[in-house]
Amino acid sequence: MTPSASGARPAGASDEQSSAASVQQMFNSIAPRYDLLNHVLSMNIDRLWWWRTARRFQSILTQPAASILDICCGTGDMTLALLRRRPAQARPILAADFSHAMLARGAAKFQNRNAIALEADALHLPLPSNSLNLITTAFGFRNLANYEAGLREFHRTLAPGGELGILDFSEPGGIVGKLYALYFRRILPSIGARLSGMGSAYAYLPASVERFPPPAEMLELMRAVGFANVSWTPYSFGIAGLYRGVKQ
Repeated sequence: MTPSASGARPAGASDEQSSAASVQQMFNSIAPRYDLLNHVLSMNIDRLWWWRTARRFQSILTQPAASILDICCGTGDMTLALLRRRPAQARPILAADFSHAMLARGAAKFQNRNAIALEADALHLPLPSNSLNLITTAFGFRNLANYEAGLREFHRTLAPGGELGILDFSEPGGIVGKLYALYFRRILPSIGARLSGMGSAYAYLPASVERFPPPAEMLELMRAVGFANVSWTPYSFGIAGLYRGVKQ
């Protein structure tokens, strides 16, 4: 059975358009302190997740002619992890986000690196069909207003044989899940609100993870839009994980 399409719904948003506008405004607002909070609240484990994700796509990254998009790139840390495995004279990586403030900080990080900043919406990519060999997105897909539409757009722009990697949070089970839920739903929002002054943004984070489809449903959705060889690899006891798929 094909899962029903759904997407992020921040508090106060009633439809896809208002959801996208709310997410965009939220990330523009928290951009100045986003990196600090990310590393503090994840205890720097996020760096390991980016490194592991980039390593998974080593075979594509080392191809100089490969066309690569890091969508929902935020402040550029996933882009930097990809660049570390890219040959010096390779085709530039496209790093795209629809939050101007987040993208500006990312662009500053890879200003002298082999990457191009592109302000673009993941649901409406300004790219030709069948033009990309790899699309990655780290902790951004969950914020899309329509998950199925996002996957369809990724599928459209990937060339046959092209690969997709989605790194995002999940909800682990067992005792780890219980401890994580306590931290993620109670402690993290409180710390995030104090450090950023944006309580709503850090209340949104655990709510968005709770709303996000579990791995089995995400994999089914990926298959439904046409991806093959889909898989999910859990990171750090399932706190996060990497979804992969191939366009046939």
